[in-house]
Amino acid sequence: MVVEDRAPDPREARSAAEFVALLRLLKDASGLTFRELTQRADAAGEVLPRSTIANMLGRTSVPREELLAAFVRACGCGPAAVEDWLAVRKELAVHGRRSGGAGEAEEVRGTGGAGEVRGTGGAGEVPAAPPERSPEPPAGTSPARRRRRFWNVLVAAASLLVLAAAAVAVAALARDEEPGSPSVAGPVAGRTVQIRSVHSGLCLSEKRGSDSGRLYQVPCDGETLPSFSLRPLGDGVWRIATDHPDYGPGCTGVWNGMREGGAPMQDQECGRRGSAEAFRIEPLGHPAEGYRIRPTHTRLCVGAEAGSGERGTEMVQRGCDGSDRGSLFSFDPVATDGPAAPDAVGG
Repeated sequence: MVVEDRAPDPREARSAAEFVALLRLLKDASGLTFRELTQRADAAGEVLPRSTIANMLGRTSVPREELLAAFVRACGCGPAAVEDWLAVRKELAVHGRRSGGAGEAEEVRGTGGAGEVRGTGGAGEVPAAPPERSPEPPAGTSPARRRRRFWNVLVAAASLLVLAAAAVAVAALARDEEPGSPSVAGPVAGRTVQIRSVHSGLCLSEKRGSDSGRLYQVPCDGETLPSFSLRPLGDGVWRIATDHPDYGPGCTGVWNGMREGGAPMQDQECGRRGSAEAFRIEPLGHPAEGYRIRPTHTRLCVGAEAGSGERGTEMVQRGCDGSDRGSLFSFDPVATDGPAAPDAVGG
């Protein structure tokens, strides 16, 4: 939990990168792990997956408003602090940069007398003489100003590390967990999940506005659709059930039941592709580095086309390579379960 005098002030941020750096400092000040933050948000009725936190703290752009609010509350901040974070986020989202931080604002307010407006000399008003400047800083520097200087130094240092942090966001998720806890999540029947590539840290999703049902890898902290859940079919075989906001329940499978490598993955009505919409989900390594998703009709592996880690890459069935992390996935839980899809495999 954040202690009041240890929490960074979001108003110190002048750019999106500095804002994200302050979020990282806020997490450090809370003393909470990714898992604990997710649990606290879940208890408050909010959705805050561990992979989403890791991606948010590894970016150089401001997070979505609802994600930011859930994270700041999970860190232990009260309503007033949450409002401060949201206000700064809004200003950065609109303007890209801020002209001054909290320290400058307080110093400006402190230079004039009560009721004085700077730079508005009215008729007959005698301008005040500028204050004499001492060659030495005043001995009685306030604790608030000392804290501002402290956070300014931390923000400057942390901002230099943000780009490097983006490259290792998913690895940071594993390091931050309690000793011995897994960095990936396996299949659990009926649980709504985001399917995350271990290699890229991106999640499976259709394209909004497309009716093709084809799947691509996109940032996990944006909108992903449809929702996915896992249905056991017996003998270690699973169905990946879907629930699309526009097209309703369905199943993930291989396009038209094709057997060739490179065939795209597709969400469609259940039962149209027989065993091409049934999968074996197999852990690799001990503890598991990730899980292979293998269509039962080919025993190939689901993965990003050409093993790419780039966002927007299409998901296809391809050969399984034990050293290829592009074919390893984690089934990260989300807070609510979607409706059940039909369980019978057609054909």
